[in-house]
Amino acid sequence: MTEFPKTPPRFSATFTPAVNAEIRRAAASGIYDIRGGGTKRHLPHFDDLLFLGASISRYPLEGYREKCATDVWLGTRFAKKPIHLDIPVTIAGMSFGALSGPAKEALGRGATAAGTSTTTGDGGMTEEERGHSKTLVYQYLPSRYGMNPDDLRRCDAIEVVVGQGAKPGGGGMLLGQKISDRVANMRNLPKGIDQRSACRHPDWTGPDDLEIKIMELREITDWEKPIYVKIGGARPYYDTALAVKAGADVVVLDGMQGGTAATQDVFIEHVGMPILACIPQAVKALQDLGMHRKVQLIVSGGIRSGADVAKAMALGADAVAIGTAALIALGDNDPKWEAEYQALGTTADAYDDWHEGRDPAGITTQDPELSKRFDPVLGGRRLKNYLKVMTLEAQTIARACGKNHLHNLEPEDLCALTIEAAAMAGVPIAGTNWIPGRNGGF
Repeated sequence: MTEFPKTPPRFSATFTPAVNAEIRRAAASGIYDIRGGGTKRHLPHFDDLLFLGASISRYPLEGYREKCATDVWLGTRFAKKPIHLDIPVTIAGMSFGALSGPAKEALGRGATAAGTSTTTGDGGMTEEERGHSKTLVYQYLPSRYGMNPDDLRRCDAIEVVVGQGAKPGGGGMLLGQKISDRVANMRNLPKGIDQRSACRHPDWTGPDDLEIKIMELREITDWEKPIYVKIGGARPYYDTALAVKAGADVVVLDGMQGGTAATQDVFIEHVGMPILACIPQAVKALQDLGMHRKVQLIVSGGIRSGADVAKAMALGADAVAIGTAALIALGDNDPKWEAEYQALGTTADAYDDWHEGRDPAGITTQDPELSKRFDPVLGGRRLKNYLKVMTLEAQTIARACGKNHLHNLEPEDLCALTIEAAAMAGVPIAGTNWIPGRNGGF
């Protein structure tokens, strides 16, 4: 009998091993998966854009002799005391509760040494961060956890959080194992009980009410503090326009690559838009209102390098914010803890169970023994170095494009490698003058 060759096993592109594993997990547990971090699927991103450096038709700047400035003013629209930063890379809001006290201290140390700001996150202001942050932005969230007027006056700017890139339209989570005595006291919660933040503010329901809330915050702080409004990347044109109408000094736009301490995996992977698609729409809203550069735009969501910084600014941003990258710079997911990550059923660079509070690096935990492992002085120094490198990389690119300030980068300096990135960013496909969808627009 003739024996024919067998067809080799072939995995489905729809039912991949990862998808099948999630189906089995859901079938066994009956609950949805919760994790931290950002989306893990491939999305059009800054890697799909390239800069067009100077040659004959453009004149580059000499790297060591000709200045390329990096500073940025934030909050110049209404605030009596706008913020001036040496670099346009800020630290995004990450709460005490999600992070340990030493980690918050390290963020403050590193940001201050680099000449930039850090942000409180949900749950209130810690003395570790306030004491080591020259410039601290206070997040005003739907939960109101830890909020008090005295801290509003102690901060340097206030960020009204309407949405977050990892979960626009959804609230945050802090599971009971991370609700320590201190966290419970700051948030007025029972110790050890899961905390789920609201998805919307309890005392206003729309943009007209937001205008009243912003006015209230200005009155509380004697019109000194810049008022930011943070939105998740979902409908950035309209949300940016409404934030400006409500009186925001700064709009913070967070794309779906942005991280979170904990939320549903289905939210992280299937809600929102890539930051690449969000920036041009937000910039167009500002331009249509005659407010571009008057109301500053900070963008976040998957910012990793100086190239990402430069590309975001070329598309029209005034500054960027980093979260996940800052944690990695501090030492999170470091391979030196590989044995302990393995014991948790994961591996370095893939660890995202931040909600469980068992981070071997001592960063995303409230366990006092694990927190002791993390040195905030060393962590702050590492973050400062990382921020310095990002800034130098962005300057190098700007000089190559003939720009003497990062804010002088523009879409004309960019081209795209894919149709998707070209359509989203509004720049031509490399080697052509074709911008997909330009005639349709948004």
